[in-house]
Amino acid sequence: MEVKKVFMAFFITTTVVTFVYPSFGQKNIDDEPLVNPGRDMDAVKAISPVSQDYNLDLLENLPTKYKMYIGTCMNTMESDFRNCNADVIEEILTKKPVSRECCMKVVKAGKKCYMEIIKVMFQFYQLKRFASQVSFRTNEVWDRCSTEVESPSSSHY
Repeated sequence: MEVKKVFMAFFITTTVVTFVYPSFGQKNIDDEPLVNPGRDMDAVKAISPVSQDYNLDLLENLPTKYKMYIGTCMNTMESDFRNCNADVIEEILTKKPVSRECCMKVVKAGKKCYMEIIKVMFQFYQLKRFASQVSFRTNEVWDRCSTEVESPSSSHY
């Protein structure tokens, strides 16, 4: 009978502590990369015939007006944004910060364009498995870039 009382006291104490301090025993997954830089990121970037077909089909099935909007957004970010776009995706997945120049292009396009482009990118075959995990990080990249661009004294490369 005494063992049951000790167990119940321990159980109740643990439960109360867990509700009061829910972060005890939990790892903050937002601080960890979704993909390790290097070979893991290279694997994410790899395009197979199947993934290429999937991506082309995805793009073909987007509404025409939406495709035009995304195209305008991409043009706003300048012709060499493709490299910057890959860097943004890499920052979202690995937490490796993009250059100030890339941040300037992201901010120039505006938050709505940036968010829509990222939304489409995470529908691509190689990235769709991360789609449910990246919204917070997508906002983090925007916040960091907009702060960095607005602060002329910062020089992050």
